[in-house]
Amino acid sequence: MRLTHAHVLVTGASSGIGAATARALAGTGARLTLAGRDRERLAAVAAATGGRVLVCDVATQADDLAEQAGHVDVLVSNAGVGWAGPFVRMPAGSVEELLAVNLAAPIALTRSLLPGMVEAGRGHVLFVASIAGAVGVAQEAVYSATKAGLIAFAEGLRHELHHVPGVGVSVLLPGVVNTPFFMRRGAPYTRGWPVPIAPERVARAIVAAIRHGRPESFVPGWLRVPARLRGAAPGPFRVLARRFGRVQGSAVPDGTQ
Repeated sequence: MRLTHAHVLVTGASSGIGAATARALAGTGARLTLAGRDRERLAAVAAATGGRVLVCDVATQADDLAEQAGHVDVLVSNAGVGWAGPFVRMPAGSVEELLAVNLAAPIALTRSLLPGMVEAGRGHVLFVASIAGAVGVAQEAVYSATKAGLIAFAEGLRHELHHVPGVGVSVLLPGVVNTPFFMRRGAPYTRGWPVPIAPERVARAIVAAIRHGRPESFVPGWLRVPARLRGAAPGPFRVLARRFGRVQGSAVPDGTQ
C-alpha cells in the first residue's frame, strides 16, 4: 500500500515501538494521528513527526478515539500492557486490564474504522502482537492469551477480506524489544539471550508489512522457528522450552500510553 498522504492512526504512540513507528511513518509522507495517554510524551513525538495528538485511554475510549480520528487509511494497533508473575498471584484487575487494552480495544477500533476502508477500497490494519501469542510464555499466561487472540482475530479478518481488493490485514510478532515495557509490567528483562532489539527495527518491519501487504512478520525473523515448531510438533517444543528456559519474548507495545 502506498503510504504517501495516507492517514495513519498509531495507538500507543507516546514511546517505545509506537514512537519509533511514528518516526518511521513520517519519513514515508504519511499523515499521522498519534494516540496515547501521556500528553507530554505524545506532544514530543508529534513535534518530531508532524502528527496530530489525541489523548485517550483505548481501554475505555476506543469508540471515541475512532470518532475523533475520522477516516483512517491505516490503523497501527500497538497500545498494550503487560503483567509478569505467577498466574495464581495475578490481581483480578490486572486480568481485566490486559484483556481490555490488548484485545478488546484493537477489536473495537477495527470495528469502527474498517468499514470506511472497505467502502473506499483502500486501507490496512496492522496489529502489534508478540511471539508470546504464538508460543505461550510462563508467568505471562494472560498476556500470551491476549496476543494469541489478536493473532487469531487478524487471521479471521484476513479470510473475510480476501475478496476486498486494496484492504489488507497484518500482524507483527516481535520478541524482546528494548522499551520501557518490561519495567512497567512489574519485572525487568534479565536474560542474556536473546538480546533485546531496538524499537526502530520493529518500526521498519511495520512499515514494510503495510507497504507490501505482508500478512505475518516476525522480528527478529528467526522467531518463526519456535512458532512453527510449536504448531507442528508441540511435544518436542515443550521439551525444548523446559530444558532451555522459558521463551521470554513478550514485548513490545509500550505499556503506559
